[in-house]
Amino acid sequence: MNNRQVRLKGRPQGIPQAEHFEIVEAAVPEPGEGQVLVRNIYLSVDPAMRGWIVDKVGYSAPVAIGEVMRSFASGRVELSHHPDFAVGDLVTGMFGWQDYAVVDGKAIQRKISELDLPLSTSLGVLGLNGITAYFGLLEIGQPKSGETLVVSTAAGAVGSCVGQIGKTLGCRTVGIAGGVNKKRLCLDEFGFDAAIDYKSEEVDAALAKACPDGVDVYFDNTAGPISDAVLKHLRLGARVAICGTASIASWDPIPQGPRVERHLLVKRARMQGFVVFDFAQRYDEARTKLAEWLRNGTIKYREEILEGIETAPDAIAGLYRGENLGKRLIQLASADA
Repeated sequence: MNNRQVRLKGRPQGIPQAEHFEIVEAAVPEPGEGQVLVRNIYLSVDPAMRGWIVDKVGYSAPVAIGEVMRSFASGRVELSHHPDFAVGDLVTGMFGWQDYAVVDGKAIQRKISELDLPLSTSLGVLGLNGITAYFGLLEIGQPKSGETLVVSTAAGAVGSCVGQIGKTLGCRTVGIAGGVNKKRLCLDEFGFDAAIDYKSEEVDAALAKACPDGVDVYFDNTAGPISDAVLKHLRLGARVAICGTASIASWDPIPQGPRVERHLLVKRARMQGFVVFDFAQRYDEARTKLAEWLRNGTIKYREEILEGIETAPDAIAGLYRGENLGKRLIQLASADA
């Protein structure tokens, strides 16, 4: 029995491509005292993974060349030398792109308790995507009933959740997405009041039509020209939550663009970046509420599940090509016991 691993082969200058990774077979590791062996079932694919492999220290140290690609995963405990985890437990944590992982008990993010919900949701709407949406909107955006909320990458795993949470709070929601199918998904499945296809519509003019009274909260997943257009429509006292910069191909040097200071000053607006790890002590709060919304149908989600570890090397690049509809996962094994 071998352990297939996806390792970082080369350091990308921009968006990581398949050529920057290699699949290597290694022996299945043996857990030591206080450790468990996890058989990964689902691997997560997230836009943030791009930032984890650039040759610059951000909010976490970069993955080293030759290391297993860092990622969240969900799996089943196969062997345990830890008193808190038993064989058969479903767990999630930073287990990496590989079939098997030996981890310390403290490296396990949690034992999955929502056994009535699909295991895949532990990496999406009940994982960091949903938690990011929850805290980014509620703590940074601070929406109020009757306000207008604009979300970029609105058909994605984070953006779709942001829009639906906004609707539960009484906001008018406007989603920005790329392509006719994603625009339709925003309207028909995720319940946005209006949607803009940035690939076929002029965003500034479309925003003026969709947000005639301006924008109170902007959840920014993209930066770049889309966000430049949204800033022009901010209302007095608006809040901008910076979650991602997906439209920026390279961060070195830092790209230049329109200056935001005048918008923020004149409109007395606030722009704040955040990282979901800032709220690590409150994850259970978010997950409990998200699970409640899932069960009662308040929140819907989409997943795109790739089959087999062979799909991993190109999976991040595919996100940035806009191929996925919803949360992108890689399935390695059956979720059934």
